[in-house]
Amino acid sequence: MKTEVISIIETELIQTFDELFKWFNIDRELLNYAPNNKGWSIRKILEHISLTNQYLLMLISKGARKALERSKKENYAEMLVDYDLDWQRMKIIGQHNSFVWNRPGHMEPRGKRQVADIRNELESQLQQCRILLQKMPHGEGALYKIMMSVNNLGKIDVYHYIYFLVQHAKRHITQMEGVEVEFNLGV
Repeated sequence: MKTEVISIIETELIQTFDELFKWFNIDRELLNYAPNNKGWSIRKILEHISLTNQYLLMLISKGARKALERSKKENYAEMLVDYDLDWQRMKIIGQHNSFVWNRPGHMEPRGKRQVADIRNELESQLQQCRILLQKMPHGEGALYKIMMSVNNLGKIDVYHYIYFLVQHAKRHITQMEGVEVEFNLGV
């Protein structure tokens, strides 16, 4: 396995979460501003990201566990010779409004969680992702695939799932930037 794949995922993971954490330092009025299109406030977007991550991390953790079990039973070195992440297909996930996305109701933010709790949850989720990547340093994450219906991705491996989590956050960072622009224009 090319260790650069894991390194790129971890680098983008850290950079993306660093960007998310900056949004917790904005003015309270901006944080709670509801856009004119009846969209979510930045606070609700951050809550949505943490809710989605929570669900994704359940799948990722299960997939990592199964991948590590398989790695003990299978010789997978040859399978990894040509392994690469489908970067372009995954990066589309990170582009706001690039396709229709119907999220399940349990990922809908309610706006009742404390901002500090959302931040703590995101910090914990970042650490969970990093620990999972550290547990699979030799390509083990490629050994188990999980169905992903979003944008017809189909079955993707654990590394792709972690990168999906990163791209989902990027998608919503762009959305928060749009809310900020509208707020600053006083629309």
